Amino acid sequence: MYYPRLRDMREDADKTQKEIAALLGIDQRVYSTYETGKREIPSRYLIVLADYYHTSVDYLLGRV
Repeated sequence: MYYPRLRDMREDADKTQKEIAALLGIDQRVYSTYETGKREIPSRYLIVLADYYHTSVDYLLGRV
């Protein structure tokens, strides 16, 4: 699955992949694989990101 909104939200917040990875407590290379869809992002990270960006998990997943 491809997660274009993860990148869009990060860029809109003027954050780097490294900064968001640090927020999640993971390596930047791992976070990059989530944005590109090479790996599915775990739900626990989606919840943290939805809270951080003040949006819903559904929005991040492109469901709304």
